[in-house]
Amino acid sequence: MSNTLKVRDDHAPVCFEASAEDVDKFKLCEGAEASWLTQSQTFGIKELRSRVEPWLTALFQSEHLSLLAGSGLTHAVHHLATGKPAAGMGEATLTSYKDEIEKAAKEAAQKSGREAGNLEDQLRVATELLRGLEILGNSAEAETLLTELTSTLEAFSKSILESEAGIARAGEDKREQALNVLVTFLMSFASRTGVRDRLNIFTTNYDRLIEAGAELAGLHLLDRFLGNLMPIFRSSRLDLDMHYNPPGIRGEPRYLEGVARFTKLHGSVDWVQADRDIRRIGLPFGAGDVAPYLQAPGLNGASAHKLMIYPNAAKDRETSDHPYVELFRDLAAAVCRPNSTLITYGYSFGDEHINRVIRDMLTVPSTHLVVIAYDDPLGRIMQSYQELGRPSQISLLIGPALADLQTLTESFLPKAAIDKTTFRMSELLKQRFGTEAHPGPAAAKPGSDFDGADLV
Repeated sequence: MSNTLKVRDDHAPVCFEASAEDVDKFKLCEGAEASWLTQSQTFGIKELRSRVEPWLTALFQSEHLSLLAGSGLTHAVHHLATGKPAAGMGEATLTSYKDEIEKAAKEAAQKSGREAGNLEDQLRVATELLRGLEILGNSAEAETLLTELTSTLEAFSKSILESEAGIARAGEDKREQALNVLVTFLMSFASRTGVRDRLNIFTTNYDRLIEAGAELAGLHLLDRFLGNLMPIFRSSRLDLDMHYNPPGIRGEPRYLEGVARFTKLHGSVDWVQADRDIRRIGLPFGAGDVAPYLQAPGLNGASAHKLMIYPNAAKDRETSDHPYVELFRDLAAAVCRPNSTLITYGYSFGDEHINRVIRDMLTVPSTHLVVIAYDDPLGRIMQSYQELGRPSQISLLIGPALADLQTLTESFLPKAAIDKTTFRMSELLKQRFGTEAHPGPAAAKPGSDFDGADLV
């Protein structure tokens, strides 16, 4: 499988592949060019690290940093733990108006640059059709479609929980390894100094993998839910944060470390619509079925039809737009501002709502987009790269040599909290002995580990 790299001063994406002579080496693809390589030259992870890691370290110190995690993150962690891919989205098993729903879902998918409709497209069309049948007064047909929708959502929620259970029930060694990699991945982004803006984590996933990793890492996630027993979604309190007063200093509160903002753009398997409110229920990670937890007092006997899985099945448009309008507004507000960097991992650019925000973000010259993906089977990432038309503001790390989660965390992502210590050690040695044991950011030569990295 080929890999695609574009960082630093690369004018175009560089394609490279594994060398046939040495499995631990790489070479440029036929016809590919790179200013830092010759066509016949081979290179390894060490050379790639010296080129990629300092660049990412510098970008991670942007004034505003956001991470968008797609389904690729769940698949990567699940594969590390079990050796198998996580459950896919599949297709809806609807019999009512089956042909019409599939046709409309396919048309909607093609408008978004996807070849075929997926479960989300089918649910969206079926929900719109259900509302239409209710308007026309076809109560019998509407009731049949509602029953099928509920069964489909119940089966979908079970597949999400199966992926969680696969990780939770994996062998101890494999599970610990997978979760440690996840923790390292998250902390590479979250270990920001208190003088910089909070990390914003966005995900299109319905599972609770990021929440589980944050819990293990001791990372507190700020979202729009407030409360303890059955948290409720609030449109207010967006700027709520956590601070502390340093000993001996009054009136100067500082950011508490280990805190990030978290937004699930498509909802979650543990969000439930209860009357007019959106609540998060106490659903254990990897539970066998969501149904028993929907019978709690206060949920009024909610069914899987009330799960807040995008697009939800709420009847009126005002409710169906809530809470997703607020969630996508949070995404736009976080990334569409100067000196902002957005890193995507495992996101295939199949959601036009998100792509539109990314296009708007790149109209701000000081913003930067970093795309990290294990592969690009449908070519949507490279197509989006061409359509965005701002190559100087986009970095690409595509392929197993670059985006395998374990390789990425071990070789290419900045190590949490270690860079500042290394820099201070270098300065201390310079003061003591009058020599610089390791080049600092300002004096680093091109290609060195500290080239261009702002570690302050």
